[in-house]
Amino acid sequence: MSVETFTPTMNSGDAVSLTESAIKHFEAKLNNQPGHMVRLSTKVSGCTGYAYVLDVAEQAEDDDTLIKASDTLTLAISAKALDLITGTEIDYVKEGINGVVKFNNPNVVNECGCGESFNVT
Repeated sequence: MSVETFTPTMNSGDAVSLTESAIKHFEAKLNNQPGHMVRLSTKVSGCTGYAYVLDVAEQAEDDDTLIKASDTLTLAISAKALDLITGTEIDYVKEGINGVVKFNNPNVVNECGCGESFNVT
């Protein structure tokens, strides 16, 4: 099993950072959808509380926080999710032949066994 090496990319004051690997992954996903962005939110889910939700969006919601990750990638973060995910690093790693988006969230105090949901203090 191999894991790609990454260097975090974060602008001063950003609530969330993305590694170069994550930026390249999302840019590739949006390649055929110019003008679209990735939107990160959370929902109540699973056995421990919350789940991350990633969507492709044409535009941000009115109260979203916007992060310009690169010249072609903007991340919109739901205002309701901001307190749960502030300080999170989003990474994209290859584990064998699979690629997975990972959320390295310093606020998490408990996760379910399958990794699908989390809880914060």
